[in-house]
Amino acid sequence: MMKLDIQMFAVPFRKVSKTRKRMRRSHNAMEVPGLTKCPNCGEIIKPHRVCKKCGSYKGKTVVSKKEN
Repeated sequence: MMKLDIQMFAVPFRKVSKTRKRMRRSHNAMEVPGLTKCPNCGEIIKPHRVCKKCGSYKGKTVVSKKEN
């Protein structure tokens, strides 16, 4: 008797249509991150982060920036 090491996988009963496949993948699209303006200098930053330009957070200076 011959012993085979074959694993059986689930096979779909019918072909998945393009519409059904695309509906399933519709939530996989990339999203634009939410951006806000710094109240101190007006630079566009991600919310809840220190501004890289002026070093302020919620209108208060948190990080002192060196003048070049």
